[in-house]
Amino acid sequence: MSSGTPVIQAEGLRKVYSEGTPAEVVALRGVSFDIRHGEFVAIIGPSGSGKSTLMNLIGCLDTPSAGRYLCDGVDVASLDAAGLARLRLEKIGFVFQGFHLLSRMSALDNVMLPLTYAGVPPSERRERGLRALHEVGLDDRASHRPTELSGGQQQRVAIARALINHPPILLADEPTGALDSRTGEEILKLFKRLQSGGHTIVLITHDPEVAARADRVLAMHDGELKEAA
Repeated sequence: MSSGTPVIQAEGLRKVYSEGTPAEVVALRGVSFDIRHGEFVAIIGPSGSGKSTLMNLIGCLDTPSAGRYLCDGVDVASLDAAGLARLRLEKIGFVFQGFHLLSRMSALDNVMLPLTYAGVPPSERRERGLRALHEVGLDDRASHRPTELSGGQQQRVAIARALINHPPILLADEPTGALDSRTGEEILKLFKRLQSGGHTIVLITHDPEVAARADRVLAMHDGELKEAA
């Protein structure tokens, strides 16, 4: 399933907030791991374990206090703010618990939004948007607004939006957290299908049953990351 090339390489990542002050908090303590192309990896941990901090570093939404992070071969420390924004746009597809869809826009328009930022011509945006909706099984909902869709359908639209730029990494933060168990199961099956199509899935969760659906589980505890048994 996975190739030998890491798409994520983390070496000794530390994250310290309010460093050198009485309020100092060490969120990550020298975290190192690799995730290879085509893997489905879950990162599990309770609230306060450091998994959200790690997710922000993987997603290039924050920078480490120390250590090295390569995202699809790019050392993020070498990038300025514009470079990081471009990296996020091209390399990472984000899926959140809360969907983050724009209510005034159709499913198709929501999916096409990243292509607008990337300067893709309108005709190509539409073609790629429809293809992404087909990939998540929502061909017949392209013109519907989020309020006309179920929670599971909204999450599928969010996944289609995350896939639209063909990023090597799909980063999902508690993607089933706002869904009932049956709908959550459908979303997890969709992730497995996307993995079969060559996508790399990194899923952040606090739920052991959700994490168990991944091929590999990494457990966060008190800022440290270990391979789960």
